[in-house]
Amino acid sequence: MDASFELLGAVFARLRATSAVTSYVGTRIYDKAPADSEGRVTVPFPYISNGPSTSIPDDYNCSDGEIVTIQLDVWSSGPGEAYSTAECRKICGGIQRALHGAELSLATNALVTLEWELTRIIEDRNPAIKHGVIQLSGTVELT
Repeated sequence: MDASFELLGAVFARLRATSAVTSYVGTRIYDKAPADSEGRVTVPFPYISNGPSTSIPDDYNCSDGEIVTIQLDVWSSGPGEAYSTAECRKICGGIQRALHGAELSLATNALVTLEWELTRIIEDRNPAIKHGVIQLSGTVELT
């Protein structure tokens, strides 16, 4: 099985089981957020979506491995905490705590480490939308 696909599934399962995340987004954690025929997202804020990912070889002695980098995007908009960056930052913090150093089980491959690398809060083209970016790096031993 593809290591990045398998790791992303495990990451999503952990987030769906983390109350510090689901208390904000509920079940709105997507590989690709649902959208209409013109590409406009059709789910309410806040939500989490999958961003770009990379995989590079990480072979060691006789073991095949990969370093998989995953980006998760946090989207927030609305009144109250969502108007500022507070809600977006709180969701990002919940993701960081849920995943940094997490020991996740993979069905086919073996996760060696999962590390939180960075969080960015960036401007969106729409000033009403707050966008958080979480980058994770996982070392996976391929079996």
